[in-house]
Amino acid sequence: MKNIFKYILIAAGAVFSSCGNQLDISPEGAPSSKNFWKTREDALKAEAGMYNNYNSEDFYGRGMFWFINASDDMVTGRNKPEGDNIKNFNRTYIGGGYTETQWSMRYAIIRSANDIIVNVPGINMDETLKKHIIGDAYFNAGLVYFQLASNYGNDKSGVPIVSPEADPAVPVARAANVNENYDYIISLLEKAADNLPMFSEMAEADYGKAHKTAAWALLSKVYLYKKDYPNAVKYADMVINSGEHALLSSYADVFKAANNWSSEYIWSVVCTPNGGGTGWGSKLPGVMLTNKAWGIYNGWGYYLPTKELYDSFETGDKRREVTILKTGDKFMFFGAERSFTKDGGATSDYQFNKYMEPFSYANPIPTHVNPNGDNGTTDLNVPLMRYAEVLLIKAEAAIAQSGAGAGDTELNLIRKRAGLAEKSGMSMSDLKRERRNELAGEWPDRHRDLVRWGDAQSTYAKPLHDSQGNVIWPARNFNPSVHDVWAVPQREIDNSAGVIKQNPGW
Repeated sequence: MKNIFKYILIAAGAVFSSCGNQLDISPEGAPSSKNFWKTREDALKAEAGMYNNYNSEDFYGRGMFWFINASDDMVTGRNKPEGDNIKNFNRTYIGGGYTETQWSMRYAIIRSANDIIVNVPGINMDETLKKHIIGDAYFNAGLVYFQLASNYGNDKSGVPIVSPEADPAVPVARAANVNENYDYIISLLEKAADNLPMFSEMAEADYGKAHKTAAWALLSKVYLYKKDYPNAVKYADMVINSGEHALLSSYADVFKAANNWSSEYIWSVVCTPNGGGTGWGSKLPGVMLTNKAWGIYNGWGYYLPTKELYDSFETGDKRREVTILKTGDKFMFFGAERSFTKDGGATSDYQFNKYMEPFSYANPIPTHVNPNGDNGTTDLNVPLMRYAEVLLIKAEAAIAQSGAGAGDTELNLIRKRAGLAEKSGMSMSDLKRERRNELAGEWPDRHRDLVRWGDAQSTYAKPLHDSQGNVIWPARNFNPSVHDVWAVPQREIDNSAGVIKQNPGW
C-alpha cells in the first residue's frame, strides 16, 4: 500500500480530488485534464485517488456502520438521535449528517475509476503495471457499486449506473432493479479479475491494491445476493482452490496487526496510526472503544454488543471472548491488565473486542494507536472481507442449492477453529449462526443478512438486552416492503432535479 499513498491526486475540475496529509508529496500547481493522463506517474496518482474516501470518517469509520448497527447484534452506545432514528427505521434520519454522504462518496470513487478506465489505456507505460491499475479501477468501481446496490436497491429500483462514457454533469436515472446493478457489477469484477495479479505476485509496496482473488471473492458474494447459487459456489471455489488463502489456526490471531496480510486476508481498510495524528484508514477501532476509554484515550463508545449476540455463541466457542468484552473480563490496555467496566452512560455493558489488540501495548502511541483520539486509527487493518467469509458464502450457496449437509465441509473448517465439534447435516439455521458468530462486528453486515434471509421483521420485533437482562433497545417495527432498503439521501434527489427517485415508503 506504500505506493498507493505515495502520490497525491491533483484537483482538476471534476476529475481529481485531494488525498490529504496521508500522502508524502505536494502538487506544484493543479494541471488541467489536457496535460494530465500522459505519464506513468499520472496513472499512479489517479489510482491513489480512488482510495481517498477510505480515510473519511463516514466512509469506513462510522457513517456506513450506522446501517450495520441496525441489526440485533449491537445498539447505539450513546445518545445520538440520528443514529437512533436509523436503527429504528425512522424516516426522520433522511437529510442528516451520518449517512447522507454514503451515496456521493461512492459515486466519487466510481468517477475516479471511470477516468482511469478511459484514460490509462492510452498512456505509454509498463503494460503489467497498466493492467494492474486498470484492474484496480474495475475492482473499486464494482466494490462500491455493490455497497450502493445492496443498501439502496431492490426489485423495484436499482441505483444509477454511470458508465465510463457518461457525462458526469447529466443526472442518471436509477436502474430498473437491483439485478440490473448486479449484472453490471459482475461485468466490472470479471474485467478486474482479468487484469489483476494474484496477491502472492504483488510487491510488498503494492499491498492494499486490488488482486485477483479479491475480485473472485466479491463476485461470489454478488452472486449470493443475486441468488445465483451455482456461480456463487464457482467463484468461491476459485478462491478456495487458488492456493492463496487459508484460515489462520487461531481466531484471535486474525485481529492482530502482525497478520494484516495473512492467508486470511482478502480485502481490508489499510490503516496506520501515523505519528502526526492525521492517520489513514478506518476509525472504527476508536469508534467502538468504550467512551473516554477509562480516562486513558478518547474512545467514542458506539456500536455496543447485545446479550442476544453474546448468547448466540455455543458453549465453548472461542470466538465469543475474542469478539466481546463483558463486565469483569480481563484485558490488556496501554500495557496494563484491566477488568472491563462499562462507561456510566453506555447503553450496553458489553464492548466489541476484535479491534483492541493495538491498544494492548505499553505506550502504543504513535506506533500502534493514533495520538488523536478524534481520529482513532490504529495499525490493525480493518477487514472488509476475509477468507472465512468466502467459506461461509460457499456453504450458504451449497445449502441453498442442495439442502442440509451440502455446506458441512466449509462450516466444519470454521467450527474446528472455533473449538467446536464437527457436525453433519448442517442446515441453513446452522449457517446463519456460524455467519453471525464468525463475522460479528465486522463489515459483512448482519442487518443485510437478516433482510435477504427474510428474518428481519421477526427478529426486530423483539427487544434487545444487556448482560443483566435489562431492555436496552425496544422492539422495532420493520416493514419488509419499505425497510428492505435504505432511503436515498435527499441531497441526491434534490441535486438530480428529481431524476433520481426516493425508495417507496421512505
